[in-house]
Amino acid sequence: MQNNGTIMLNLNKGSFMKFFILMIMAVSFVFASIDINNAIIKEFTTLKGVGAKKAQNIIEYRKLHCFKKVDEIVKVKGFGNKFLQNNKKNLTVGKCKK
Repeated sequence: MQNNGTIMLNLNKGSFMKFFILMIMAVSFVFASIDINNAIIKEFTTLKGVGAKKAQNIIEYRKLHCFKKVDEIVKVKGFGNKFLQNNKKNLTVGKCKK
């Protein structure tokens, strides 16, 4: 009987650890900075107010223009100062691949 209790305890610890690790990964993904010169659609859609269409607008824009600073995102169709205020802390500008 004690062995069954020990096995059950180990399963609970293992399940808890998996859940804990999964939660840490989810939180870090949500709060990670998005590099507007290199992010993919899925990353952009984690930002407040950005769906697939707006994410695609950023990608289309950056095919022609490299972002030098985060504030330049307002040049993209569908993005304004309110978006910038709500998301600026989650945006970065990495090296342009052009």
